[in-house]
Amino acid sequence: MTIEAGGLVEQLNRSNRVGHVNKVIKKKRLLRRKVRIQLKRPVNNNVVSRTLQELFDSCKHVFKGPGNVPCASEVQKLCHILDGMNPEDVGLSKDLHFFKPKSEIEGTPRVTSATICKCKNFELCIFFLPANAVIPLHNHPQMTVFSKLLLGTMHIKAYDWIDSSKSDQLMSHPKLRLAKLKADATFTAPCNTSVLYPTSGGNIHQFTAVTPCAVLDVIGPPYSKDDGRDCSYYRETETPCNVLLDNEERTKVKDLGGCYRWLEEIEIPKESEMDGIEYMGPQIINSTS
Repeated sequence: MTIEAGGLVEQLNRSNRVGHVNKVIKKKRLLRRKVRIQLKRPVNNNVVSRTLQELFDSCKHVFKGPGNVPCASEVQKLCHILDGMNPEDVGLSKDLHFFKPKSEIEGTPRVTSATICKCKNFELCIFFLPANAVIPLHNHPQMTVFSKLLLGTMHIKAYDWIDSSKSDQLMSHPKLRLAKLKADATFTAPCNTSVLYPTSGGNIHQFTAVTPCAVLDVIGPPYSKDDGRDCSYYRETETPCNVLLDNEERTKVKDLGGCYRWLEEIEIPKESEMDGIEYMGPQIINSTS
């Protein structure tokens, strides 16, 4: 089964989200434009994917609301389901024109999203990235996120803030925050599901499409500015890690090991603007609705 983007009403649920830092970050109104992905409408859009349905049913039990992080067995369960998912489970196929290596996208490569379902505790959505498109460095406050690369090759760079017990001691500049590099690698589908947590696993990450890509995200709980889960964007600074640290702090960073960078929160980048399309793949049955 496949989905169709042309001529559909655009939806973008992740616009105008900025967090709080020690300086004023201006909000910008994001512009909409016509979606350029052309995919087929399913012959029978009442078809149910057993794997997608299992994922949805499991999410209802795993995600218990804000402040709750899935336990190890629950994470393992969702990863097992996601690892077994194919593009066809959400109405996609590698034979679609969008995923052809030589397919051309007019203008600047731009990300498109489709929401499969969303409730107060979790969200299932798909991101379509043309070759060279970027989802800039951004965070996931108080969230656990499972990412399954369904099609294509993608580079992922991810950071975690240093743990809270050391953060206050290492914060030597009001506009910067020290983060530890957790991932800087390229992945090709099919590959294992990646998981990030509220304070670990690469909570601040960036996606860069090497080839046209589709990635399925399971987010719990979803972004919500009203509930303090606003999305913030960052840039890597060129400031050497040890420049803003005193001798004692340098020793602490050395003892922690790994690679560190100073990250600075920025206004919403232009490349973060997304187009929204209606999800038209296999349907989910919510037995409680």
